[in-house]
Amino acid sequence: MMAIQVDPRCLYTKTHEWVRVEGEFAYTGITDYAQQQLSDIVYVELPEVGDRFEKGEVFCTVESVKAASDCYLAAGGEITEVNEALVEHPELVNQDPYGEGWLVRFRLDNPADLGDLMAPNDYAAYAAEQEEAHT
Repeated sequence: MMAIQVDPRCLYTKTHEWVRVEGEFAYTGITDYAQQQLSDIVYVELPEVGDRFEKGEVFCTVESVKAASDCYLAAGGEITEVNEALVEHPELVNQDPYGEGWLVRFRLDNPADLGDLMAPNDYAAYAAEQEEAHT
């Protein structure tokens, strides 16, 4: 069984995205569990700055040698920055999913959207259950 890393500053979705709120903005990416499941990430299709998404909408696609996976925005908002480093170095998502491998920064429309997300300990337990179900 793999060790699953979580960032204590983040909230988590059941679709394996993380959100870190910083004021009126939030950063998001895929979790350590998700990048381990995908394996070697070779391409990230990012949205455009200024794009708007509703909570639960697909905002980007991450492709690995094994599969392509849609990423869902955990809260509605406007994209204010995309991680341009991923265009040349998609492997950053594998190497540092909670740091240099972030996907987008967005302005939160409604912080209450984050109310149903999981705390780090809850997500770690959820990911461990998912891992066990796949073995």
